[in-house]
Amino acid sequence: MANSCSSDVVLTFSVDSLQVVPGLLATAVVLGIVTGVVAAGLLCWFVFLPLLSRKVKEKVATQENIKPDVNQGKQNVVSKAKKKRKIKESKLLPLEEEGDQLSNNGVAAFALKAKVVYPINQKFRPLADGASNPSLHENHKRAQLPNQIFEDSAESSMESMSQGEKEDGSSSTTIHSNTSLDRFYERMFPRVSSFPEVLQCNGGDIKLCLYSLCLQSLPLLDTELRQEQYTMFVQILRINLTDLLLEKKIDGDVYTHIISSQETELEELEENHRSRLMSNKSFLGKGSESQTMEDIERREREYSDHLIRNLEGFWRQIETVHQLLHDKAKCTYDEAERIMVNLILKMIVVENILSDSQEELTMEIQEKMIRWEHMAKVVESLKYQIQEESECRLNAISKTLEQLTIKKKLTVKQKERHLTELFKEFWETVSRYNKDCSQQSKSVIAEHLGHRSKLVDILQKKQKEERLNFLARAEGSVDSDHFITEYHKLLEDQRELQGALEDEEDCKVIDAVAELCKELYTGASQTFEKLVKKLFLETLPEITNLTIGECESMKHELRHNLSVELEKAENERKIKIKLFQEMLVQEKQLWAKEQIQSSVLDKYVCETQQKIVQGVLIRLSGLSEDSNKFALQRHKFLLRSVLRTLALRNIAMATLTQMRMSRKTVIVQELKEQHALEKCKWHLQDEEQWQTQKEMEAHILEEENKLEEETWQARCDFQQQLLLDLTDANNGIRQHMERTIGQMLIHHAQQEAAKTMMEDNSEFKERLVEAAVESVYVTGSSLNKLVQGYNQNVEQILKDHEKEESKQLKAIKDDASKLRSNLKLIKTKPMKKLPEPSSSYDLHERLISQQKQLLENLRLFQEIRLDCLRQKKSVLHHLGGQLEIKLKDAEQEFIAELASLARIRLGDNNSSVNRSMHPEPSSRIPSVKKLK
Repeated sequence: MANSCSSDVVLTFSVDSLQVVPGLLATAVVLGIVTGVVAAGLLCWFVFLPLLSRKVKEKVATQENIKPDVNQGKQNVVSKAKKKRKIKESKLLPLEEEGDQLSNNGVAAFALKAKVVYPINQKFRPLADGASNPSLHENHKRAQLPNQIFEDSAESSMESMSQGEKEDGSSSTTIHSNTSLDRFYERMFPRVSSFPEVLQCNGGDIKLCLYSLCLQSLPLLDTELRQEQYTMFVQILRINLTDLLLEKKIDGDVYTHIISSQETELEELEENHRSRLMSNKSFLGKGSESQTMEDIERREREYSDHLIRNLEGFWRQIETVHQLLHDKAKCTYDEAERIMVNLILKMIVVENILSDSQEELTMEIQEKMIRWEHMAKVVESLKYQIQEESECRLNAISKTLEQLTIKKKLTVKQKERHLTELFKEFWETVSRYNKDCSQQSKSVIAEHLGHRSKLVDILQKKQKEERLNFLARAEGSVDSDHFITEYHKLLEDQRELQGALEDEEDCKVIDAVAELCKELYTGASQTFEKLVKKLFLETLPEITNLTIGECESMKHELRHNLSVELEKAENERKIKIKLFQEMLVQEKQLWAKEQIQSSVLDKYVCETQQKIVQGVLIRLSGLSEDSNKFALQRHKFLLRSVLRTLALRNIAMATLTQMRMSRKTVIVQELKEQHALEKCKWHLQDEEQWQTQKEMEAHILEEENKLEEETWQARCDFQQQLLLDLTDANNGIRQHMERTIGQMLIHHAQQEAAKTMMEDNSEFKERLVEAAVESVYVTGSSLNKLVQGYNQNVEQILKDHEKEESKQLKAIKDDASKLRSNLKLIKTKPMKKLPEPSSSYDLHERLISQQKQLLENLRLFQEIRLDCLRQKKSVLHHLGGQLEIKLKDAEQEFIAELASLARIRLGDNNSSVNRSMHPEPSSRIPSVKKLK
């Protein structure tokens, strides 16, 4: 039988037996279509419709359970949709910014896979361990939901990362987005005035609020240093005027008038500065509770303009001192100039002290901001700790119930129902914790701020009295250097004392908020424990055949699993804290780099501007050495005050740069955190995990390079604003120096005119004319002949002078033309070929190199032009001197001939006067005596 069955079965039939009947074929097709339609309808009716209705019911039930959160979430999304930035979805990103939402299908799929019903509008992204992590930009007013960790998390994380790589491609869209930048500028974040208020902000706003605090501290520091400068200026002026008062060159009324007028005008200058600030729209919004990045940048631009205007007002104030010394004190020009030189020298010392102090204080502000950021991170981690525990507890409970389901002691429906109920209760506990923590923290912070404000007011009143007493004792001082040192030391001690008080109060606030978080955390943890105890000791014995002892044993096992999960969460938190500290170290190094660049810029500007002024003074021959020194010292003072102001502006620009790039820095930081967590989990890596890790590292490196390039570009944009401010300030310095040098030139011209008038022997000429008129030997024809000869002699001298001048100027012009032709040959040579730019940084370097070459050619051209002008000036000065000597010789010869014609004897007195008119009298007086 077996053998017969194992043989092949062969069917033989004839091909002719197969015949196609068209009528039967059409009938078969119609029957097939009808059968297919009926089968599809039955399938939809009995299979798909019940499944779809069940999903709809589950979705509606879930939405009803979390209706308050859904309504609140919709309101948040609608109200903040225009303020959030939108980043292309990438599963490599562990955290999302506010406003980014996953599709409902993605959330539902993840919830079904997790076997827990999640709210449809929950904003989360699966991490590598399967958990969800709230965004750092999540609003704490909205309750955060605890999520669950599952056994198959590793596989899902691998799938999500590989899928994310496929979706992202080159990941060029994660950072580059103009729309995202616009939304970032429109994004509202809280306006804070002290560090304790930052503790109320969420994770995404903390950094922006801290940068905003730094920007608010800089104008306050500038105001303090400016007040110190004004006080020292008045005291130095008072000491100089006291010397005049003791020498009885001025009386007490003039002394009091000058000092009081200066104090009044300085107060008006400061009041005008404050009124201009408050008149701006950006400063009018100071009382509002929120602000945007656009508001901050606009406020900083306007503030820089007011600083430059205030500086120019102070310079004009110093100019009025020189005028008051002339008008009121009746000082001579030299005496007034001596007082002004002394005043400017002391103010340079003041500026150097203030510059060093400002640099030190700005570094303290930056270090304090980094310290604040670390403290805020610690407090934020304390607040997030309850959510981590809820996730760990739900994860452990899910594993325990899954084991009961596998053992058939619990149905899948029962497991899902109890997990859902437990999740809802956990969520309510976490929501209550967040709400209580927010409200009570706000009240604690408000209480501490009120107490701190009272202490600071008391301290400031005492310090003001101390300053007034010091200034009252220093009114009779005669040593300005001692006053500058002691007064600055007093103010430094007062600032240090106030800073210590504020730091101490900040630490008290942090301790109070931390204790509050721990207290609320303990209460919430006890609530979790009660819910777990109720589930295992009351609910499970009722719905299963398990005994109390077995449930107690499972509860102990659950506790063990919970400790493992909490230890895992603690390790992850330590990894994040370590990465965060590394980021703070890099930020500190960045601030140090900014200080170095600012110092280099100051040195370069000082050297360049001083060379320019020295070149101008060298070309303006005729000024005395003391006048040149005075001009250089005044320019140095103006430049030091400008550079000190721009150094503060540079710190503000660097802060704005970091503030603008903060949203992208957070993304890179989150990528690093995810990579570090994945790396710790994969102890024994297979080929796929190793490849995934390499892809993540390449992705992080790519994003860091993009971040570095965009940071550099943003810094260049702000540097352009800084250079514009420097240009405006240099224009003010130039105008001030033009007035100063112009006044010195006027004084020099007046002195030269006075000397010429003293040397002019007009009295002798008048007596000679009277004697010639009265002489009987002088006739009209002889006088006309004498005058005609004198005129011909002068005309010949002028012709010879013009001829010689034209000859020498032509020689100078020919030499300059040869040099210019040589320079054109240099310019026509091809410039040094540079490699093609691979990035905007390389392109900038190429443009800078070409700019240097062009500037070098321009410098050579300017040197040729200046050398030509210098030679022309020297030739004209020499020829002018020769012309003056020849004209004086012709005049002396005419006088001698006129005296000889009138038979007038030139006496010794007249000859002595005549000798004073000529540098070489011994060669001219004998000719006069021969004509007697």
